[in-house]
Formats: sequence, structure tokens, C-alpha cells
Amino acid sequence: MCLICGWVYDEEQGSPEDGIAAGTRWEDVPMNWTCPECGARKEDFEMVAI
Repeated sequence: MCLICGWVYDEEQGSPEDGIAAGTRWEDVPMNWTCPECGARKEDFEMVAI
């Protein structure tokens, strides 16, 4: 989950519109990827159980 805006990355869905295929594990998302909602960097995300 993005700590800035609350957007949640779902590994099952990925983020295809941002170049991240469905099924991509969080640890495999590139470090230079940014939140599609607010532009925060990957380091501004925190793992949450949903």
C-alpha cells in the first residue's frame, strides 16, 4: 500500500497500464516504478495484509 495516497498494489492484478503484468510479485517490481496515483516511489510503499 502506498503510504502517501493509500493505493494498493495487488500482485494478482499487477498494474498492466503501468507495464507491470498480472502475477508480478512485489519484490519483482522494478525499483524505479512509481505509484500510478500519486507518483510515490516503491520505497514509499508498505506491505499490508488484506
